[in-house]
Parts: sequence; structure tokens; C-alpha cells
Amino acid sequence: MKAMILAAGRGTRMAPLTDNCPKPLLPLAGKPLIVHHIEKLVAAGITELVINHAWLGHMLEQQLGDGSALGAQIQYSPEARALETGGGILHALPLLTAAGQEPFLLVNGDVWTDWDYQQALQVSLANDLAHVWLVDNPEHNPAGDFTLRDGRALSGGNIHHDRLTFSGLSVLRPQLFDAQEAGAFPLAPLLRRAMDAGRVGGTHLRQRWVDVGTPQRLTELDDYLRTTAL
Repeated sequence: MKAMILAAGRGTRMAPLTDNCPKPLLPLAGKPLIVHHIEKLVAAGITELVINHAWLGHMLEQQLGDGSALGAQIQYSPEARALETGGGILHALPLLTAAGQEPFLLVNGDVWTDWDYQQALQVSLANDLAHVWLVDNPEHNPAGDFTLRDGRALSGGNIHHDRLTFSGLSVLRPQLFDAQEAGAFPLAPLLRRAMDAGRVGGTHLRQRWVDVGTPQRLTELDDYLRTTAL
């Protein structure tokens, strides 16, 4: 299985930290945020990686190179302008599906988790187009995104009681993007459409998970990781 790390966002909420540094390269417990993902992917046996980039993307390529120093094989999918989540994946599909139409693991580059990435290899999509991991709603997303019921992810549900938040981790089939035109567009509407068709599985991710979306959350996570490493 290949994996794609989404790393093209401008990271405006992280300013001024991201004014001269792409968000995935922000330091976290002594190493760039994106390296935490790469190391966990490699540890799970997922070594063929695709990374998209836009804002200061050349710095990512300079820092990570071909990935060999980390035990990975990295290909890059540069975007002249950020294509959002869905558009970025569609643009990178030729790199992800060069060997066929196999599912791939998608990782949002601005989250952190101690989840075992090897669990992605154990997912059997069968007739599904996707499998998503959902987390308890954080303070900054109290309404949640999707509902999980009997191993199925649903787009509806009671917004106050049973919705969970999309973790940014998923296994996707390339066919999810069939008939989708190139350009900038989000991933969520495609997932909702597939959910409404009954073709998305889901799992409640209960490991530690952080959306590293603000300087405060970055600092808090950095403190946590440094403390637990002692």
C-alpha cells in the first residue's frame, strides 16, 4: 500500500510561524511534524509515499529529499496553487496508482497521533470506496463531521449526540474520484456522497490525536511529547 501525506496548505492559522516555513516542517519534539508521520509509516511497512505541496514546497523537497534517509521512497506532487484536499489527491493519483487501482492511505499532514498506521493495512474495503477513522470531537469542532454506526460511516446523524470528527486518516480507492474534474475542491463532499451510497466504512480512533492547527496546540503537543519522552 502507498500513502499520501497532504502537505500543501498555507497554514494561515499558524502565522507567523508559517510565514517562512511550510507547516509540515514546523518542529515538534525535535523533528519536523511531517517526519513523525514518515517514521510511523515506515515502521508500519508503508514506505512508498507521495507528498503534495504548494506553499514553500521547495523547502520540503530540500529537507526530505527522496526519503531514503528515513527509509522511505518519496515522490512529490507540486501544485502551482493549493488544490485543497480533494483536488490535491486527484492531481496526485497518477503517482498513487501507477501500479493499478489499489487503495492508498491518506494522512492529513497537520495532525499528530500515536495511532498505529499498520491498522490501515488490515482494512478490507470489499465494495467500499473508503474507510475513515473518526475521533471524539475536539473543542474546536464540537459539532463533529460524520456519524459512526455498526462500522459504517454516515453523513447524517444527530449533531449534538453521535457525530464524531474526521481524523484526517483514511484509506481510499482511486475510484472515489471517478468523473471528478481537475481543480481545487475539498474531499469531504466526495466522502459524504459515498457514505450516502453506503460505501464507506469507519472506525472510532481512540488513541491520542491532535489537530496541530494553531501555535498553542503545537506548543502543548511539543510539551507533552518532550515530557513523555523523559
